Amino acid sequence: MSLFPELDGPPSDRLFFGVFPEPAVAETIAGRARDLRGRLGLSGAPLTPERLHVTLHHIGDYAGLPRGIVAQALEAGEAASSAAPFGVTFDKAASFNNRGNNPCVLQGGEGLLALHDFQKALGLSMARAGLGKQVARQFNPHVTLLYDRALAPETPVEPVSWGVSEFLLIHSLLGQTRHIVLGRWPLKG
Repeated sequence: MSLFPELDGPPSDRLFFGVFPEPAVAETIAGRARDLRGRLGLSGAPLTPERLHVTLHHIGDYAGLPRGIVAQALEAGEAASSAAPFGVTFDKAASFNNRGNNPCVLQGGEGLLALHDFQKALGLSMARAGLGKQVARQFNPHVTLLYDRALAPETPVEPVSWGVSEFLLIHSLLGQTRHIVLGRWPLKG
């Protein structure tokens, strides 16, 4: 048995911090995905509403669940929970070029400034908890709608907004489209 199970074998487990829209907003976003799919001639299947989220920090992909890293992430999450709730607004869609498995995503501009600030604050908490190497240096907030071979051009959409009142630490089982909540923190500020 290795001291570093996250280095043994192919990755099966992903850890990330994220924010998720409440169910009614997730349904609205799913509707935008279906609309865009038709308008832009895309063929990929839209993600189910419960999978729609914004990744704040991708902590890593591992073979097994690395308990030490989970403990550090839980510590970082608790430290970052003193932030105040804030709103987000996404008002355009586009694809990221990912060599044929192109995510079509919702993006935004000024409606995401508070999200940028929170992501930076969470990164500082991660660094203090010993996860400095996992802190995302660049942040392009988005909600993935679907994956497609085609690239969608930047397209304005009717704005989708929600109030972010909590963030989560997620254990994603790779290839199984399952998210397991390991930590949930209401924003207290």
